[in-house]
Amino acid sequence: MAKIKSLAVFCASSKPSNSIYCEAASALGKRLAEEHITLVYGGGARGLMAEAAEACFNAGGRVIGVLPQVFNKPEVRLKEIQSELHVVQTMHERKEKMYSLSDAFAVLPGGIGTLEEFFEIFTWKQIGFHRKNIALFNINGFYTPLVSFLEKIVADGLMDRMVLDSLIIAETVDDLIERLGREETVLPDKIWDSRN
Repeated sequence: MAKIKSLAVFCASSKPSNSIYCEAASALGKRLAEEHITLVYGGGARGLMAEAAEACFNAGGRVIGVLPQVFNKPEVRLKEIQSELHVVQTMHERKEKMYSLSDAFAVLPGGIGTLEEFFEIFTWKQIGFHRKNIALFNINGFYTPLVSFLEKIVADGLMDRMVLDSLIIAETVDDLIERLGREETVLPDKIWDSRN
C-alpha cells in the first residue's frame, strides 16, 4: 500500500495515436481508486487527462480537477466526474494548486504543456522548494529519449547526479505506485556561489 494519499498527474490533453498510452492512463486511474489515492489533474475532458480521471472516478476513486479560467467551458471540463473542481486564474496558479493538493507527481506522456509542468516541478525539487517524489511514467519508452538527454546534462557537468537519481523512472503502474510510496528523496540545499 502506498504511503501517499494524493497524486498529481501531468499528461496530454490530446488523444494519442497509440492506444497503449490511453490504456496505461486508465489503468493508473483505476489503481489509484483501488489504493484510495486521490487523483489530482488538470480538469480537462480530453486525452490522457480524461482517461485517467474517468477510470479513477468510475472505480469509486476521488478526483480533483484544477482548471484555469480560460478553459472553464462545458466542452473542456469534466465536471460530472470530479469530486472537486478548482477554477484558478492562471496556468501558474494551476500548478501551485496541484502542488498544494498532492503528495507526489506522476508525469504521463504529453506535449509541451506536460513537459513544462514536469520541468517546473522538478526544478522546484532541485532548489529545495519541496521533497515530494516525482515519477516519469515511461509508457512504451516514451520518456527514454528525455532521460538520455538528462543523462547528457549530468555528464556535461550541468546538473548533479543526485538530482537525476531523485527522479523515478517507472515502466508499469505497479512499479509507479510502489516507488512513489517510498521515502521521499532529500536533496541537499542548493548553495549559490556569491561570486557568480
